[in-house]
Amino acid sequence: MAETRVQRRLSAILAADVAGYSRLMGADEEGTLAALKELRRELADPKIKEHRGRIVKTTGDGLLVEFASVVDAVRCAVEVQREMAERNAQVEEARRIQFRIGVNLGDIIKDGRDIFGDGVNVAARLEALAEPGGICVNRVVRDQVRDKLDFAFEDAGEQRVKNIARPLRVYRLRPAQAPGEAIEATQPRLALPDKPSVAVLPFTNMSGDPEQEFVSDGIAEDVITVLSHYPSLFVIARNSTFTYKGRAVDVKQVGRELGVRYVLEGSVRKAGNRIRVTAQLVEAETGNHVWAERYDRDLADIFALQDEITEAVTVAMAPAIADAELQRAVRKPPESLDAWAAYQRGLWHLSEANQGDNGIAQSFFQRAIDLDPTFAGGYSGLRLGSATSGRGVSEGRSAGSTKLGGDTGTPGSRARWRRRGSPFVSRVGIAGARRA
Repeated sequence: MAETRVQRRLSAILAADVAGYSRLMGADEEGTLAALKELRRELADPKIKEHRGRIVKTTGDGLLVEFASVVDAVRCAVEVQREMAERNAQVEEARRIQFRIGVNLGDIIKDGRDIFGDGVNVAARLEALAEPGGICVNRVVRDQVRDKLDFAFEDAGEQRVKNIARPLRVYRLRPAQAPGEAIEATQPRLALPDKPSVAVLPFTNMSGDPEQEFVSDGIAEDVITVLSHYPSLFVIARNSTFTYKGRAVDVKQVGRELGVRYVLEGSVRKAGNRIRVTAQLVEAETGNHVWAERYDRDLADIFALQDEITEAVTVAMAPAIADAELQRAVRKPPESLDAWAAYQRGLWHLSEANQGDNGIAQSFFQRAIDLDPTFAGGYSGLRLGSATSGRGVSEGRSAGSTKLGGDTGTPGSRARWRRRGSPFVSRVGIAGARRA
């Protein structure tokens, strides 16, 4: 039987998507869809055809396009983004549709009309690194076009991205930049604190009634106030996060600028005597949703309503952050752990409830103390692990759960058993460290 030969070729790949698409659809599904179709029909598709590109596939708000020439691919990306900026100049910022574009030159596998391979994957990762209205390319693209096109590139350094073995050298191309004009250095990424960090963005008022601004602002302010009571959380102040009010921003950009790991964003809509509040917690580095919820309430006592929504959001967020931190610690190589991550890794092993993992947990708690002797979580973990070893695993777990379950009025203590039916991880992760 003859072996089927795989078709490979070198191509320029352009990946694009709409920044904040979920937010735009949540605000106005029909209007967003109509505007996106109009942009495709009047701008994106004609530009792709003009530069001899082929649309491989569309995915809701995304496009994957193949070009025979990397010069054509970059020209197409720049012209689309420049015209998008001109169109958006007359559009309210919260309702602007902005593309993020990544361009890569690489080897692909052709299968019918579809294409696969690392060349496609890298383009998608570059697109995810781009800012709204921006373009990201890798070094090979920059090297191929810099002497042929008069565009300025900004070095964004080496970036590690999901499912790509080696770091990518990334360059940002700003379409609004005049050819040959120097680009100012970007603000360096702020270092992350040594504990979970959260920025609560101003909630968007979707009601169209400016008088409802105080409701959305009040909920965001109250959430910031409640979360700031947790010593185990690093919460960005209102004065910093409210500078993003009325702006369509990407959570990755917020994470870089404020130096946080998580971003909470949401919206408020009012219809008659009913109000709907949506909230979503996003991991800034990856853009992945950690938690999301919707709350529908009667609009009677506005202050009681704000208190109720604030409590519901913070009660749900605390264990969600604890679980996300735990998974993050488990994913990190042991040699790269900081004190907080070592503590989280110890909690994971302690939750397995066997003598072998208990010993491993003790070593991680000790490492947390060695890395930061002032970190109380390491000491409390050691004490809890010793108690577990002394009584036996099942008895120790029960005693530990009873001890940690006393503070039932706090968001951390309301966490439930998330991993293999155990609340131990979530309770210790926030509530235990909160009292330590």
